[in-house]
Amino acid sequence: MIKAITGTKDILPLDIPRWKLLESVVQKKMGSYNYKEIRTPVFEETALFARGIGEATDIVSKEMYTFLDKGGTSLTLRPEMTASVVRSFIEHSLSAKQSLNKLFYVAPMFRQERPQAGRFRQFHQFGAEAIGSKAPQLDAEIIIIAYQILNELGLKNLSVKINSLGVPESRENYKLILKEYLSDKITLLSEESKKRYETNILRIFDSKEENDKQVMKNAPLLIDHLDDDSLAHFEEVKKILTIAGIPFEEDAALVRGLDYYTNTTFEIVSGSVGSQSALCGGGRYDLLIEQLGGKPTPGVGFAAGMERILLACENERAFEDPVEKIDLYIARIDENLTDNVYELALYFRQQGLAVEIDYMQRSVKAQMREANKLNSSFVLFGGGDEYKEGKLQLKNMSDGEQQLFGLDEKQSILHKITGK
Repeated sequence: MIKAITGTKDILPLDIPRWKLLESVVQKKMGSYNYKEIRTPVFEETALFARGIGEATDIVSKEMYTFLDKGGTSLTLRPEMTASVVRSFIEHSLSAKQSLNKLFYVAPMFRQERPQAGRFRQFHQFGAEAIGSKAPQLDAEIIIIAYQILNELGLKNLSVKINSLGVPESRENYKLILKEYLSDKITLLSEESKKRYETNILRIFDSKEENDKQVMKNAPLLIDHLDDDSLAHFEEVKKILTIAGIPFEEDAALVRGLDYYTNTTFEIVSGSVGSQSALCGGGRYDLLIEQLGGKPTPGVGFAAGMERILLACENERAFEDPVEKIDLYIARIDENLTDNVYELALYFRQQGLAVEIDYMQRSVKAQMREANKLNSSFVLFGGGDEYKEGKLQLKNMSDGEQQLFGLDEKQSILHKITGK
């Protein structure tokens, strides 16, 4: 038997209501902040992610699904969405249409990494990108949107961590200070951190190795070496979050894994999903648009992992699974009325109702069990003595009320079901 690829997962019909609930909360919240949906291709030229995310990042060096097409072009299944959104922003000259573009997405991503709880090789994210302004209010807005979505899902065990990475000039100066601090401690670092010392030194703060954590415990912090403008920007972001009632803590070791971040960076973590605790994260990327060939344009955004969020919701029992219902089940009493029942179903479906009938030639008792299983609001019986007298019987499944209607009173039946 052929099975799903390791690290991928079927989303079965029983799971879909939870996904729909999450997506509806995202759609509604994004709309309230005037973010417009964008959809981009599932694969891009590899160079987009190598330039946008950074050659030295784990995503580019280890995790991307990359292949050559028949024309010899290197393509990659998107591992994240920001670079794709920025590519689309540049390609379609969205800045010429309006100065500030507020965009959001809900989409699948792909990374070839070791599957863990809440982490898959094909996974889904929602996120937002605000492109065109350096205002710290937008940094705060991005964090507020992310937090409010998680809060509205009923999640309680949340922690918002924020930091500032400053501008590249102060960050490069800090890297020299950090290198000096680590220069006589390299032998104590893990093999991975030894590589990061040369390629992406800030990522050593991300290491989960206990030895690395001990070495970095007394390391100089970037926040103490930022320029005045970056500090002022960060203070304004914190002020707005406080006004909005968003609980947060400063985490000077929070560096995030992507090269394009500047100034504000943040994560929202949960204590309900195990070791992979980050539900979402993001920050400001004022240099990315220029790096990808556009005019210098500031931007800020976030991405959130949907599988992890739903896992956290399940572990916290944050919400009851939505109950899917149908409006009407049409039960066939007499076998010779199959075509008539199907014709009735077509009519009510064309009126916008969710309708099911029996396709298995089952008994009336079995059909009623199916109607209950489908949580049908009403059952319409076709057949028996009532049908011979030109009548259809409609049963309200919530209170058991039954009512007879003439065969030509379909509009009245519709009114009874919809209340309109």
